[in-house]
Amino acid sequence: MKAPIPAAAAAAALAAVLFTGSSAQALRLPAARHCPVFPANNPWNERVDKLPVSTDSAQLIGSIGVDAPVHADFGSGRWDGAPIGIPFDVVSRKTPLRHVLFQYADESDRVRYPIPSRVHIEGGVDATGDRHAILVDRSSCRLFELYDLRHTGRGWTAGSGAVWNLRSNHLRPAGWTSADAAGLPIFPGLARWDEVARGAIDHALRFTAPQTRRAYVYPARHYASSSNDPSLPPMGLRVRLKASVNIASFPRQARVVLRALQRYGMILADNGSPWYVSGAPNRHWSNDALHSLGRLTGADFEVVDTSSLPRPGK
Repeated sequence: MKAPIPAAAAAAALAAVLFTGSSAQALRLPAARHCPVFPANNPWNERVDKLPVSTDSAQLIGSIGVDAPVHADFGSGRWDGAPIGIPFDVVSRKTPLRHVLFQYADESDRVRYPIPSRVHIEGGVDATGDRHAILVDRSSCRLFELYDLRHTGRGWTAGSGAVWNLRSNHLRPAGWTSADAAGLPIFPGLARWDEVARGAIDHALRFTAPQTRRAYVYPARHYASSSNDPSLPPMGLRVRLKASVNIASFPRQARVVLRALQRYGMILADNGSPWYVSGAPNRHWSNDALHSLGRLTGADFEVVDTSSLPRPGK
């Protein structure tokens, strides 16, 4: 956990998001093809490459780290014995529904969660970090996300949990956390191998910043800071890679990620290391290619003014 309030990997599930057509269509899962990854007009799926730059862009970029390099917080192989990234499982109506005891029960969805017997937990079963578990139910088109999931003598416990209808733009109640510090879903902001394999990531990505403000902006619903410093970024901040950055010399896998960052940008979702971009682990990632993202720094990004975007679900 990287924040004073719950922030929102074991082997990765190979199921990943695939795009089924033009930008007017919704993203879909190969293992759950009738389920969108939220509607096409969901903020995660909206392009922001034509929107203006926010007037406080330089100040906010500076507070995150103008000289800090970009880092792909996902990859292949293992780091400290665990897969690199946030894994997810595709489940179904056949998956057992489990009762979960929550530490932050008042802001959690207290329903039974479809937790498979070999659920993939971020960092592995012995992890000491955020221990996210992400479950995509292909039968109900529901997304179940858990923070700090553990199996103990009392059964399943977690810091917090949230459920989304993948066909809806409905947001968490104002002020509520989720399995992420910003009260956002994690799954739609992950870079996934199957997307890169087909050549395009058509949604915004999730990223972290070292310090945030005691504030949140749409589509975030929650903050994780006690500071009112206006130079610090609020949760939900949208940034994009500048169009002037030439990505042609980067390896193909990195190029696909960078193109998404120019078109869709990334959304601040948690406190953590600067410019750490989230993704799901997969054996096909080239860690060398992903490391090349470190050639870019905060100076290559700008904050997007998203005030003109529609706000479905609000």
